[in-house]
Amino acid sequence: MTHATQSRLLRINEVAAEAGLTTRAIRYYEEIGLLEPAARSGGDYRLYDQSDLERLLFIRSLRDDAGFSLAQIRQLLEDEAVRERNNERLRETHDPAERRAILVDAAKRVDRQIEILETKAARLATMIDEARRRRRHLDDHLVELDGGPPPHPERVERAGLESLPATGESAPKANGGAAPATLEPSVR
Repeated sequence: MTHATQSRLLRINEVAAEAGLTTRAIRYYEEIGLLEPAARSGGDYRLYDQSDLERLLFIRSLRDDAGFSLAQIRQLLEDEAVRERNNERLRETHDPAERRAILVDAAKRVDRQIEILETKAARLATMIDEARRRRRHLDDHLVELDGGPPPHPERVERAGLESLPATGESAPKANGGAAPATLEPSVR
């Protein structure tokens, strides 16, 4: 056993409980290459160490908190693993051509990470802008309730035109003669 596996090893149900995941999710992460158990027991049970638990927590955070797809997470994790290997290779070689190849590969991987992160940031910025627009709309309705201007004056004008007297009489109403409907705030 390596030094990492000499520390306390957890069975899949234990690591699932600590990571807040299901055993099925952990098995799936293994199947698609996001995780590899630190060891197997004599009975072929999966055993996980602290670094596996940390990786699972990181995966869960990227998935749940940041909204990354598993494919994006796999790419980010793969690029990080390659970065670590490239750092070691870069320290070991003095050949300028090999160093250049390592650095060019690393730059491409970082560019891909930046693209993934910028796409996610743009999507989140759009969602934030939409939520702020909805909040302003609700604030406009609250202002109206406090005696301020209506947030939809065009609706008030349309409703008002239906009841304007034309020669002393009310104009025919579009809704079959019924009184104009109350304008309720729309919640978007």
